[in-house]
Amino acid sequence: MMYYAHSPKPKKNIPAQSYTAHVNNVVCRAVAAAGEVSRYAKLDGENLQAAVKQAALFHDLGKLDTENQKVLSGNKKAKSLPVQHTDAGAAYFFEDTHLSLFSAAAIQAHHIGYPDFIDEELKQEDAFRDTGFCKFAQTSVRERTDKTLDSLVATHQSAVTDNVSVACNEIKGNRQIFLRLLLSCLADADHTDTAVHYGEYPKTEPRIELRPAERLKKLDAYVASLGKTDDARSQLRREMYDTCRDSQTESPINSCDSPVGSGKTTAIMANLLHEAERRGLRRIIVVLPFTNIITQSVATYRKALCLDNENPEEVVAELHHRADFQNAESRHLTSLWHAPVIVTTAVAFFETLASNTPSALRRLHQLPGSAIFVDESHAALPPHLLPLAWKWINIYAAEWSCYWVLASGSLCRFWQIDEIAQKGKWDIPELINDDLRTRLSQYENRRIEYHHDLQPKDTGELAAWITSFPGPRLVIMNTVQSAAVLADYFAKQYGFDKVEHLSTALTPIDREKTINRVKERLSRGKHYQKKYKVDTDWTFIATSCVEAGVDISFRTGFRELGSTVSLLQTAGRVNRENEYSDSQIWTFKVAEGGLLKTHPMLKDAADILQKYFEHGVSIEPKLSTQSIKDEIILGGKVAPFKKLLAAETCQRFPTVEKDFKVINTDTRMVVVDKNITERIKHYEKVMPQEIQKNSVMIWGYKLTELNLPEICEGIYEWNLAYDDFLGYMAGIVSVEKFKEESFAII
Repeated sequence: MMYYAHSPKPKKNIPAQSYTAHVNNVVCRAVAAAGEVSRYAKLDGENLQAAVKQAALFHDLGKLDTENQKVLSGNKKAKSLPVQHTDAGAAYFFEDTHLSLFSAAAIQAHHIGYPDFIDEELKQEDAFRDTGFCKFAQTSVRERTDKTLDSLVATHQSAVTDNVSVACNEIKGNRQIFLRLLLSCLADADHTDTAVHYGEYPKTEPRIELRPAERLKKLDAYVASLGKTDDARSQLRREMYDTCRDSQTESPINSCDSPVGSGKTTAIMANLLHEAERRGLRRIIVVLPFTNIITQSVATYRKALCLDNENPEEVVAELHHRADFQNAESRHLTSLWHAPVIVTTAVAFFETLASNTPSALRRLHQLPGSAIFVDESHAALPPHLLPLAWKWINIYAAEWSCYWVLASGSLCRFWQIDEIAQKGKWDIPELINDDLRTRLSQYENRRIEYHHDLQPKDTGELAAWITSFPGPRLVIMNTVQSAAVLADYFAKQYGFDKVEHLSTALTPIDREKTINRVKERLSRGKHYQKKYKVDTDWTFIATSCVEAGVDISFRTGFRELGSTVSLLQTAGRVNRENEYSDSQIWTFKVAEGGLLKTHPMLKDAADILQKYFEHGVSIEPKLSTQSIKDEIILGGKVAPFKKLLAAETCQRFPTVEKDFKVINTDTRMVVVDKNITERIKHYEKVMPQEIQKNSVMIWGYKLTELNLPEICEGIYEWNLAYDDFLGYMAGIVSVEKFKEESFAII
């Protein structure tokens, strides 16, 4: 007799998938993933393989219920299965006490995520079981499962021949990360096989190896081709590159405190490739603080790392947003970490580590055995998340063979702050020695002057003040709306040729175009070209997304009052190459009211920086660590991070996912490209990269306010004005202006 795991889709001519085929495929995929992870496990590799196989074998046991089979075979129409199907697999492992509680928990979680383990313990004999009401049976799901379990197991054993599994022993390492990796292997195998069956995902994917030694040679050649100038600064950059590439560090966690313009992007990549070859690692992950930096870094890495006849997009993956979709109709759009080199954001990376949602956790099993570069690490996370992130960094290093480099031009050594380190200060080795760092920093000391004018200014006052300084000018605002409002004012007051605008209101494609245009204009200002007029009297208005990692250099900088590390990073975009003799960066405040909006999450950091100004504290990179400590203590962030650490220790997975938010807003993916939205609506094939490059992330509360339609689970359609200057703020600014001026409309 044939049993089924997935129902048919007659309109697409897709038959039902047999239970035997699905279980066998999931076991094959999950065991292979666990085997890859286990190569890098120092404590629990065999346990992971055992638990993964057990969970994969019985993850869909409940689908064999006779009532579920009527739906899965296509003989009966229903929106959902009559009997909740994950309870049976969990029940099976509780019946067989020599098998693993971990497998039971993973089976229960493979669609909805792990429960709160403290809550489960309080349920006693009902722990990890579904006590909800089963409408069909007019009893609880648990009672229905208990009644049919023996029959389900017998049917399963007749349908699946390979039922051999090994018991999971006592876990030696961190249980929380072990559980997440277990669920990652299971969920990825299950979701992938389902997507393959429905024709939404290729049956096989190209497997591209890291080949670190070959890519390092390619990178060496690329760096050598950049220029052969003999000036002192170029020679220092070359020394920086050679030092990082040839480092023989034995520590799995290292730091790199190098100033602006020292060639950190390529130097640390050389170090990662060198260490990947030495340590036998399989992947490199570059974590950047802001989405706009990704495109710039990806372009560099694709030029520098791709070997002959390779597809650059398959070698270096560019991941802007966390595109995670749980629904079966959209889960094939999830962005995974399959490429040998991944470039992603701090939001996507660290929230994946914290996740409890199977669609997001799918990618986590790719992390063990990776070399991870957290660039601009001072800006990667808010202070209250650093203690738990630091704990994860250490566990992945000690137990799963990850190699880490934490780097920044204004490095915050947060691991030396008692409140973050928890168990005393850590001595993290530096990739470059004190002598080289001092010589690199000699250009930093005379590059820029810090000033402040903290008299609050409205839009008109701010614009007039900014334009009184020599250009080109860089202005960083604390909110997307403020940046758009100010840019809109500049365009109408001074002309569109006098202003550029950049924020996450623009899609990645339009952000890339803007950055390229800004770089071209900066180049015109420095080098006279006959076909262009001298181009210096203009202003670039942006959010913090350009304050770190972007290779741009302005004569004068302005930054809205915020954190000390943000000010230091913004300074890295001013007089970057010492091309000006009198560059300044000014800190300012905006007037409350009107369309300029202050950022409530930055209040504590802004108050601390204002106190530094009032007390005459010198603004310099070494202030970074102290400012973070002040934010933690004075901002009252000790209690929140202790609560988060306790939630992780107690395996309160939903709480950790909810509270570990790099950006503390409920944002959703909104596609602005009409062609892509229509293809999604009509169930046509759309690649995740297409969605990411043509979408923006918008606050959840705005979706309802703006009445944006959901086109499939987790993806929305933008139906207001959008342009390549203000992005989606072109629509929102007009709405906000209407609200502000509505009192005058009769």
